[in-house]
Amino acid sequence: MTSDSSPTPPLGARARRLRTPRGEFAVVDVPPAAGVPAKGTALLLPGYTGSKEDFALVHEPLAARGYRTVAVDGRGQYESDGPTDDESAYAQAELAQDVLAQATAFGTPVHLVGHSLGGQIARAAALLDHSPFRSLTLISSGPARISVSQEQRVKLLRDALAVMSMAECWEAILAMGPPEEVGGPARGIGGQERLRRRWLRTRPAQLRATGRQLCVESDRVVELAAVPLPFHVLSGARDDTWPVADLDKMALRLRAHRTVIEGAEHSPTIDRPEPTARALADFWDDHHRDHHRDHHDS
Repeated sequence: MTSDSSPTPPLGARARRLRTPRGEFAVVDVPPAAGVPAKGTALLLPGYTGSKEDFALVHEPLAARGYRTVAVDGRGQYESDGPTDDESAYAQAELAQDVLAQATAFGTPVHLVGHSLGGQIARAAALLDHSPFRSLTLISSGPARISVSQEQRVKLLRDALAVMSMAECWEAILAMGPPEEVGGPARGIGGQERLRRRWLRTRPAQLRATGRQLCVESDRVVELAAVPLPFHVLSGARDDTWPVADLDKMALRLRAHRTVIEGAEHSPTIDRPEPTARALADFWDDHHRDHHRDHHDS
């Protein structure tokens, strides 16, 4: 197997375009496993410099638990269209509206999962309108701006993007030692060459705009705690982007279910996919039982 090989897609997986009133988005759509009762649908949002492929290793175990999972490239990420130079198209409010449109396209409330930047966009979507969602899971996604060390790296990247091509930036990133979210997901998407290909297809304006968001994001935990959804805060045991202690405190403020995946860092879906998938499904199962109990009681 070469370094350019990808994980074998689960049975029934479809790479397709999700049509919404806000445009089409590239997704990987994986149904529940054959013979397993369907329990619900989860919409999975990747992080900064990420893509839908960062969830490649959790689809199959989640399908085995009865969940349809749909991982999406956001606007301007990898295989989803977006303007190359117009940063206003990637304002957080715009990206949050995209998520609402994606979720609504399924016709039934979905479990929303956001990794890192994707978690902050998911939070913004839930604050705008929680009705398309059954629950919200934030994976390695903190209460406000990223750590100082990661902020410095993101600013370096944004400065480079202002004067260099995407190909030149890629070479510079490798030379300086990539930020974890740039370098980490190689296993998830199938090796260094595919990682490079993904980078080259991501829109520079998306990276500049969302990188700025990570460096200035305000604490909106009090607002989110008022939203009537079940919350789950999941992370690795170590994280350089947001201190794990800050994620612990955020979970308490949200009265959220809290999961720490031992042996994982900033990308638990890649570092430890099996226990991460198990934690997600256990959380959804609890809500699934509560939902059916409430429906029966009514």
